[in-house]
Amino acid sequence: MRQLRTPSPPLVVRRSSIRGLVRRKLPFLPVFAQSVAAIAPSGTAAVTPPFVISAVGGGASVLVFLAAAVLAVCVALVIRPMAQRLAVTGGLYTYVAKGLGPSVAIPVGWSAIVGYGAVSVSSLFAVGTYLDQVAGAAGMAGSGSTVAIVLIVLVAATVAVLLMARGIRISAATTLLIECVSVAGILALMVFLMTRDNQTPRIPHDFVAPVDPGTLAISAVLAISAFVGFESATTLSSESYRPFRSVPRTLVWTPVAAGAIYLVAVCGQAVALSDGSVTVSESMTPVTDLLLRDNSAFLAGVVDLGIAASFFACTLASMNALVRVLFTMGREGIAPAVVGRAHPRFHTPAHAIVLSMFVVTSCAVVALLAGMAPQDGIRSFLTLSALGYLGSYLPACLAGPALLHRIRESSRVITVLGTVTAVLLALLVVAACFSNQSNNTELLLSYAAVMVASLVFTLGLRIFAPERLRGVGIYDEPLRADLLQTETFR
Repeated sequence: MRQLRTPSPPLVVRRSSIRGLVRRKLPFLPVFAQSVAAIAPSGTAAVTPPFVISAVGGGASVLVFLAAAVLAVCVALVIRPMAQRLAVTGGLYTYVAKGLGPSVAIPVGWSAIVGYGAVSVSSLFAVGTYLDQVAGAAGMAGSGSTVAIVLIVLVAATVAVLLMARGIRISAATTLLIECVSVAGILALMVFLMTRDNQTPRIPHDFVAPVDPGTLAISAVLAISAFVGFESATTLSSESYRPFRSVPRTLVWTPVAAGAIYLVAVCGQAVALSDGSVTVSESMTPVTDLLLRDNSAFLAGVVDLGIAASFFACTLASMNALVRVLFTMGREGIAPAVVGRAHPRFHTPAHAIVLSMFVVTSCAVVALLAGMAPQDGIRSFLTLSALGYLGSYLPACLAGPALLHRIRESSRVITVLGTVTAVLLALLVVAACFSNQSNNTELLLSYAAVMVASLVFTLGLRIFAPERLRGVGIYDEPLRADLLQTETFR
């Protein structure tokens, strides 16, 4: 099948393809905050490690998180050259369009939307669960019920829409403040958990026992889900003041910093959970229950509040990335035109924000009302989000070398690194498909259904609207006015 290539745009244009959004204004910190908040290191450090520890044991969980960190850094290094050359709002979707063509890019865009959307649903679950814990500890009537969690989710979603619609600066500042405070608190907590007894803990056999490859693979997917979102800063590159400097730095720094936090967290929780007094399968909030066991009710409440705040920041950042991918698709004619419109005053993709948050919130509310346990919801949607991210990372690792070859700037290091990383990601997904986790089949089928639909949609475009397909891959081209301010590009 002949591959469609995106046409080469002129070097300088009169109107930007992403007009309506703020161009070249965001300093480095908001861009960095976007990727950090999308990962939600403090909230994830308290929620994800217990799942992995319960599946593979405390010793193996450290190695799993270390391997996930290395893999995330490898992906970042392959994506980095594209971020140094293109200012985009579509993130990996646009990079893949430029490297591998629009026919590959559309399924990648759908996969990225699944990733951002599913992690937003999971984050809303976490916000509702942990704030409900705080309300229960404060003795508020009605706490602990599904209705209370649903109400919290609805309020959180409404606040998120207002912050995102007002502008990326406001939401980025909010997320940065939340994560700085939360990370400091979580790290202090993990040190407390490791040293509270002032003695070497007993590590039982099941914390070091070998596990089957399928369980190890799905645990690795869960560990990788703790890093996904670091690339979301690429969706802000066209709004960044110096996109070819701030975005590449963010891509590499974020997974490195998150990896350090997670290694401390997984060590602390492996030690704390090793005595078996709190089991992940029986506890909605294992870390909080560990503190309650030690009669630290106030500290448990503070931790719950910090985790909820971190996941609220994750919702903001993930939705900011999702709506910009939709905004790009709307401008290209791939998605409804309404999602490609910007607010005339706030210069944000307001229509995409409202529509996307409605869908994400509806998923969380329907799942809760259908009887899904909050902890199961967090775990399931985190795993689904990891599949969505992996489905976009894998082609992006191939698109990096392809784009460099296309512009005659090939790098042997990037080619080898991209190929090896893509193979590792593919092997991980295949191994996870054969794991024996109870809800694994449903998650894989759900993701596969979305991917099949994206392929059918792409085929329909090739047959009935090839000119629209050729328009995929818009980015923020240099304007004539930018020629007088060329220093802002670097």
